[in-house]
Amino acid sequence: MRSLIRGVAVIRRPEEGVIPKADVIIESRRYAAVIEGGGAEGEFDRVIEGEGRLLVPGLVNAHTHLAMTLFRGLADDLPLMRWLEEKIWPAERKLTGEDVYWFSLLGLVEMIRCGTTAFADMYFFMEEVAAAVEEAKLRALLSYGIIATSEERIDSELKRAEAFARRWDGKAEGRIRAALSPHAPYTCGPEVWRQAAQLARELKIPIHTHLAETAEEVERFTAQHGKSPALWLEGLGVFAVPVLAAHCVHLSEKDMEILAAHGVTAVHCPSSNAKLACGIAPVAELLAAGVNVALGTDGAGSAGDLDMLEEMRWAALLGKLKAGDPEAVPAPQALSLATWRGAQALGGLKEWGTIEEGKRADGVLLSLEAAHLQPGHSPLSDLVYAAHSSDVVGVFVDGRPLLLEGELLTIDEERVRAECRARARKYR
Repeated sequence: MRSLIRGVAVIRRPEEGVIPKADVIIESRRYAAVIEGGGAEGEFDRVIEGEGRLLVPGLVNAHTHLAMTLFRGLADDLPLMRWLEEKIWPAERKLTGEDVYWFSLLGLVEMIRCGTTAFADMYFFMEEVAAAVEEAKLRALLSYGIIATSEERIDSELKRAEAFARRWDGKAEGRIRAALSPHAPYTCGPEVWRQAAQLARELKIPIHTHLAETAEEVERFTAQHGKSPALWLEGLGVFAVPVLAAHCVHLSEKDMEILAAHGVTAVHCPSSNAKLACGIAPVAELLAAGVNVALGTDGAGSAGDLDMLEEMRWAALLGKLKAGDPEAVPAPQALSLATWRGAQALGGLKEWGTIEEGKRADGVLLSLEAAHLQPGHSPLSDLVYAAHSSDVVGVFVDGRPLLLEGELLTIDEERVRAECRARARKYR
């Protein structure tokens, strides 16, 4: 299949700005050429007109719990621990694999329509999540969420996580990769972490976890262990493997130095952390310290939605507020958090994450015609501060269109919405 996106504005990489007009050629699932000014020649199996449109790298949601679309609106306006202990954990005891499959598909519909092409997910019934991802054709880093507060659960939880990782890593034509996910330092003891780190080294896969989400969590943990969660994990050897650490709201300067020294990615989840009043992650400080920072929505049960365009705007605005500096987290940097830095977090930057010849053709096509994107002084700034998911008209993964001219091509959205409405009744 040889495709052409003709006469489109292009952001190859956020730091390079916008190419006002180019012809973009896709061959064998990869970007074959970006011809500035246009002028592509030859025969094409598919031609997409790009005038009045912007092509950007696919957005990467580096931390979510996909099937928690089920809990959207079920438990709002509560602090984190009450939200978990009184509402979410009791509801999760009712989950079935079929529920997780259908609500994962619902989340995938939402993510595609918002321009997300890759994501990192940890949850339960992950076989069903993986099946939904394979069907929808997105790219994903998937892991079973290990919770082992007692020694009796350690062996069974680790075996379940390992079995999933061994079965699914590299599947779906390489679009699905696996990780190991001890839920957090406060839900998994040291033996879980030691074994998980050893297994991750053996399988050559990363660890995906939660870290320093609330001040109460960090204070309680530090009082109990005599060191911060980040310092504690370092002492257990966890950071000897690649780690995605979600939230990272309450970090000391020493914690940031530790993350930077070990190449840990901090995944900023601004809207979820704001809604649960957890605080604002120190994004500008983390980046200045040399920490890779990516963006995630968290689950829709806490964030409300899975809209990475909205999350990118939150990251830029709250980053400025946190730093007390309007120059902090400028638009190109905010876009980098949502694109190539997410690809780096998921271990795929050599293969995808920017629009470059030879890389996998993951991309998002947005219309620039809406009133809220006029008069168009800076399409990159407009993308970060003004664009909506309704502007997304095309989404591609490996050069395969998942959404084209607003039409979903890999998921029956009407059926998914009907099935999910019916299944949600038992949770009310």
